[in-house]
Amino acid sequence: MADDLGIGDIGCYGNDTIRTPHIDRLAEDGVRLTQHLTAASVCTPSRAAFLTGRYPVRSGMVSSDGRRVLQWTAAPGGLPPNETTFAKILKDQGYATGLIGKWHLGLSCASASDHCHHPLRHGFEHFYGMPFSMMADCARWGLSEKRAHLERRLLWGVQVVAAAALTLTAGKLARLLSVPWRPVICAVVVATLLWAASCCVGALIVHADCFLMRNRGIAEQPMRPSRTASLMLKEVSSFVTRNKAGPFLLFVSFLHCHIPLVTTEAFLGTSAHGLYGDNVQEMDWMVGQILGTLDAEGLTSSTLVYFTSDHGGSLEAQDGNSQYGGWNGVYKGGKGMGGWEGGIRVPGIFRWPGVLPAGRVIHEPTSLMDVFATVVQLGGGEVPQDRVIDGRDLLPLLLGATQHSDHEFLLHYCEKFLHAARWHQRDTGAIWKVHYRTPVFHPEGSGACYGRGVCSCSGDSVAHHDPPLLFDLSRDPSEARALTPDTEPLFHEVVERVARAVEEHRRTLSPVPLQLDAPDNSWRPWLQPCCGPFPLCWCDAGE
Repeated sequence: MADDLGIGDIGCYGNDTIRTPHIDRLAEDGVRLTQHLTAASVCTPSRAAFLTGRYPVRSGMVSSDGRRVLQWTAAPGGLPPNETTFAKILKDQGYATGLIGKWHLGLSCASASDHCHHPLRHGFEHFYGMPFSMMADCARWGLSEKRAHLERRLLWGVQVVAAAALTLTAGKLARLLSVPWRPVICAVVVATLLWAASCCVGALIVHADCFLMRNRGIAEQPMRPSRTASLMLKEVSSFVTRNKAGPFLLFVSFLHCHIPLVTTEAFLGTSAHGLYGDNVQEMDWMVGQILGTLDAEGLTSSTLVYFTSDHGGSLEAQDGNSQYGGWNGVYKGGKGMGGWEGGIRVPGIFRWPGVLPAGRVIHEPTSLMDVFATVVQLGGGEVPQDRVIDGRDLLPLLLGATQHSDHEFLLHYCEKFLHAARWHQRDTGAIWKVHYRTPVFHPEGSGACYGRGVCSCSGDSVAHHDPPLLFDLSRDPSEARALTPDTEPLFHEVVERVARAVEEHRRTLSPVPLQLDAPDNSWRPWLQPCCGPFPLCWCDAGE
């Protein structure tokens, strides 16, 4: 699974300027899905849905207050322990299970060592990687997810407290105020501490969130991003070699292609698309190394390989005239946009030599949630019957035993808010898309929310549509021309049918705590993993 990779960034999906020969080879030797959809357009909820086969709103892996992903490693929110992942089911079936790379689904609940959300609590026997996520702040980039915002807030506090201190001092010296010097001194001390914190917050974030774990222990804190790719490949090779004699499940969760786009020297300047293109090409090389490991161990013909991205590319990842996010092809929108295709349509490639037909292309609607049911069935497990599973077994479709996806309707959420829904009208081949809410682009007509990091899901930055916007993706995949009752005779029939499906879906939802809202998505000092006395978190298990 790539991170923030756009569907238009790889050759087999139409890109002829970024070289991705290894991913393209996967598609040539396997099955390529052209309408493969994520359940969310940002990392945490999308990955939760992928592992559980359920819309993230069912597990509470969504928010209602704009905190759309986990904000800190030391936040108590995360994938609830009562959720069942496909790793847990396959582990019970005797599979060796491993996760190498990004997790971003929480770590601990009440203490730094309880690890209630840890990958090892969700069916993975081996974990090596980041419990959080690669981010620009890990490399102290100009672009910033948290550091710049925290620095601004702290400096605002410095100004407020300093102004209060100056006012008190001036009033006292002018004999307009009869106050002791103690409040003035306290205000100066507080202002100084806030200023010192603003100078240190970047380093604190690097130590707090940018580190690697091996199973339950910290392997490297802070991490050295420039060598992480090679360490991940060594872990992949080691895991495959250790477990090649039996069945195994390995989830390789790349840190590519998320900013800060850490790229080794061998790939810098190799693409026509700057640092982002270089980073994509290095990830493709890593895919080739992993496929080479399977070849070397004689496992190619007995291994199902799947490649995807957690959501679309980020259009807002810009700094000046430089673009650091992906390209989503002909599809409108990008990362963070819950309904537009560019945020949720991603690569989907399956390869299993001798089992899946090589070169097959499927245009039916499919979901990352389908991987849950597919691998559970292949691994000899049973799909849980005590909860709603939204994913469907893809194997009949991949094999060509059936011509249509099991998904008649798919819902598209942004946080806990339903933004859009699609209806695959199988008898006509039409794929209708209904938008109830869409983000207000900034600047108007720009196709993204530049200057805001990511588009909002609710509030004044979202447009509500009544009647909803209607598109026929089979004729207009770019969602360029909204249909109206005047241009589409079936307008009211389609909108009403989708509305009934949405209501049926809502009746299957149960109230659950929202893991990504502020109460469970704020930093807790006592939950902070640290391989020394905080904040002196520094260690390197490799040295």
